[in-house]
Amino acid sequence: MTVLSPVAAIVCGVVLIAVIGIAYGGTFLLQVVGGGFAFTDFQKAFFRAGHAHAGVLVTLGLVVVLLLEAAGASGPWALLGYGVLASAILVPGGFFAAAGGHERTRPNRFVWLLWVGVAALVVGLVGAAVALIQVGVAGA
Repeated sequence: MTVLSPVAAIVCGVVLIAVIGIAYGGTFLLQVVGGGFAFTDFQKAFFRAGHAHAGVLVTLGLVVVLLLEAAGASGPWALLGYGVLASAILVPGGFFAAAGGHERTRPNRFVWLLWVGVAALVVGLVGAAVALIQVGVAGA
């Protein structure tokens, strides 16, 4: 039986609570798409992208944490794997923040959050991959 480390258990628990926010965001998105709010097509597209990325990246982040824990990975590379969960906040946040404003048709200056999130995703995936490969090589 695999047991999560205390840090991983806390992080995963907090993330699961945050998923409630993603679900609530889905109800907002339904209102946006249904015409309940006056947004431009650009804003609707960015809101959809933000919501979709939130769900996908949270799921991927939890899978990465579980893989690292199941493999017994530790050290700096494994720690970088948590960047995937950071991207689950930054990427959607970038989409939502960049679309904010009245009748916006292009991203505003907050689009940088999206790029920071993409960087966190890449660093997190590379870190997790290296950590898992290290565990595999050490056990071979």
